[in-house]
Amino acid sequence: MNPVDVAGIISEFPAPERVLLFRLLDKDHAVEVFEYLPVEDQQALLESFKTEQVRHLVENMSPDDRADLLDELPAKVAKRLLSLLTPEERHATLLLLGYQEDTAGGIMTPEYIDLKSSYTAAEALERIRRVGLDKETIYYCYVTDEQRRLQGIVSLRQLVLADPNTRVAEIMEREVIYAMTDEDQEEVARKMQKYDLLALPVVDREHRLVGIVTHDDILDILQEEATEDIYRLGAVQVPEQNYFKTGIVTLARNRVGWLLLLLVANTVTGSLILRQSQLLESVIALTAFIPLLIGSGGNIGSQTSTVFVRGLALQEVSRKNALPLILREVSTGLLLGCFLASLVTAWAYWLQGNGWVALTVGLSLVAISTFATLAGSVWPLVFHKFGLDPALISAPLITTLVDILGVFIYLQVARLILGWVL
Repeated sequence: MNPVDVAGIISEFPAPERVLLFRLLDKDHAVEVFEYLPVEDQQALLESFKTEQVRHLVENMSPDDRADLLDELPAKVAKRLLSLLTPEERHATLLLLGYQEDTAGGIMTPEYIDLKSSYTAAEALERIRRVGLDKETIYYCYVTDEQRRLQGIVSLRQLVLADPNTRVAEIMEREVIYAMTDEDQEEVARKMQKYDLLALPVVDREHRLVGIVTHDDILDILQEEATEDIYRLGAVQVPEQNYFKTGIVTLARNRVGWLLLLLVANTVTGSLILRQSQLLESVIALTAFIPLLIGSGGNIGSQTSTVFVRGLALQEVSRKNALPLILREVSTGLLLGCFLASLVTAWAYWLQGNGWVALTVGLSLVAISTFATLAGSVWPLVFHKFGLDPALISAPLITTLVDILGVFIYLQVARLILGWVL
C-alpha cells in the first residue's frame, strides 16, 4: 500500500494498537510511513521505541521533514534526537532549523543534485545514477561553480535527449528563477505557480545554492495559507494544531478575543438607537426594519471584503488598480442598493401603510449598500498598506462595522425625512 494510506490507517487506531501496527512494517517502509504521520503521532511513537529504533527512523527521514518534526518537539527531546544523528545529518538538520519557519530556508531541503558546467551529458547522467537515489528530485539539476554559486539549471529531459558528448554549459538555462533564504513562503509559492516549476532553487546572500523547494511542499503551504485565511475571515484565531483535535478550553480561548471585540463594537449600535429613541417612539414602525437594513448591509460588505481579500492574496488587486476597482465595487453596491430598495420600499409600504416610512427604508438601503461596498473594499487595502494580513478584515468584523454605519445612516435619513414631514 502507499505510505500515505498506511499512515492514514494507523492514525485511526488508539495509541497501543498504533504502536503495534507500526512495528509490523519493515524498516524501509516504516520510515516512509512515519514521515506522513501527524506530529503528535510521531512523538508518541518515538516515546515508545528503543534508542536504536528511534535513531533509524529519525536518521533516515528526509532533512526537511526531520527539521519540521524537531521544530514541533520540546527542546529537550529535540536535542536528544539531534545527538543520535550522524554529523552530516545533524549539520543538514541544524542548517534548516536556523531559518525562520515560514521562509524559503525553513521549507527547503538540501537534498538536490548539483552538476558542474564542464560535465558532458554522459557524465551528468552517470552522477545522477550514482547519487540520485537519496535526493528529493532528479528532474531538475543545478549547475554550480567551485564556491557553490548557482550558475544555471538543466533538466533531466535535456540531458537524456542531448548528445552524450555535449557539455552541460551548452544546454543549461542561465536565467534561473530562484528564491532567497529569507523570502516568505507565500512568495515562493507564487513563483512556482507563475513559472510552472516542479522545484525552485534557494540561494543565500552570496548566491550560493543551499537547497530547493519542491512542489509537494508548496501544495502543503498553499493549503496551510488558505486555511489560515479562512479562519481569519471567520474571526477565529488560527490554532497551533488541528482545530478538531484541540481541547474545548483552548478553542474557546482562541475565539473569545474576537467575540469580545465585536461585542464591544456592537454596543455602539445600541447607543445610536438610544440617542434617537424619541424619533423611534413617535414612529414605532421604524424599528421593524432595523434588522433588515443592517443585515443586508452586512451581507453586501462581507461579499466585497471577501473578494478584495482574495484579490490581494492572488495579487489581482494592487496599488496601481486599487482606485478603479474600488469605484467599480461602489458602483456595484449602488446598483444592488437601487434594485433591493425598489423591492423593500414596496414591502415596507405593504407592511405598515406609511409611504414616508417606506421611502425612508428604501433610501437608507441604497446608502447603506453603497457605503458597505466602500468599507468592504477600502479596509482590506488599508490593512495591506500597513503590513497587516487583509484576512483580518473578517466577515464578522466588516458586518459589525456596517451594522454601526447602517443604523447611523438609517436614523439620520429618518430624522431628515420624517422630521420634515411630521
